[in-house]
Amino acid sequence: MQHGILPLWKERGMTSHDCVFKLRKILQTKKVGHTGTLDPGVEGVLPICIGNATRLAEYLTDAGKTYEAVISIGTSTTTEDAEGEIVSEDSSVKTISREQLLQVLANLTGEISQTPPMYSAVKVNGRKLYEYARQGQIIERPSRNVMIYSLELLDDELVYEGTTITFPVRIACSKGTYIRTLAVQIGEELGYPAHMASLVRIASGNFKKEDCVTISELREIAEAGELDKVIMPIEQALTNYPTFQVNEENHKQITNGQVLPMHASLEEHDKIVFVESGKAVAIYIKHPTKDGLMKPEKMFPAVD
Repeated sequence: MQHGILPLWKERGMTSHDCVFKLRKILQTKKVGHTGTLDPGVEGVLPICIGNATRLAEYLTDAGKTYEAVISIGTSTTTEDAEGEIVSEDSSVKTISREQLLQVLANLTGEISQTPPMYSAVKVNGRKLYEYARQGQIIERPSRNVMIYSLELLDDELVYEGTTITFPVRIACSKGTYIRTLAVQIGEELGYPAHMASLVRIASGNFKKEDCVTISELREIAEAGELDKVIMPIEQALTNYPTFQVNEENHKQITNGQVLPMHASLEEHDKIVFVESGKAVAIYIKHPTKDGLMKPEKMFPAVD
């Protein structure tokens, strides 16, 4: 059985669940999980966890993401992207200087508050928001803070003019960020209705576009018996955390998942990784209730 992380390039028109369904057939295992949904209309990096790596799915879901989007100024839609029906339209001729636009992007960099769009999978009172939206209901939903690490303008125009203005941006952000909603917020700052015209996820955590394969490419690789070339080891998802070798003194304690005196690195990092022969054995965190101690959060039994 394969264990590891497959950096998949999800193509437009597929749901994340569609990808998992197809991959289970190609990889001939049920133990396959994705790391956070990408809307059907969005293409991009979707790390897939296989075998023991499914234990890391939450880490990959929580990792920062990088997107490239085209923002359209002039119309807003029900879904905040190009798929929805037009809600409002400003057909006036607009003139926006590069300086104005850069200032707006700067204003929306850092910690910002977002209200999830009605067409989203966020649950309120046990139901997903899009279920209310499909019935024509608009309900109150809680705002949440997200982090925009960088918001970069990708063209070199000096002035943007026209009844509809579009421009490309690159966004590095925390989990839970809605780029559709960010597009609307950019429009609000400029004083116009807006929506997200297109979106591509170019990175998820440590995994980038150039690491990825499509489902059709993977099928060919599997038929050639070369899956090891594209399925990355579990350790690839843990490179952001300090790593320490298991030694003779602590081998039994760590492989048995015992509570231990806290490692000094946990003062600065929320997790540390213990490895043996280059393979992850355990991930330790500060003990939540016992000062000065640490406990395993994830264990990785030896596999063939």
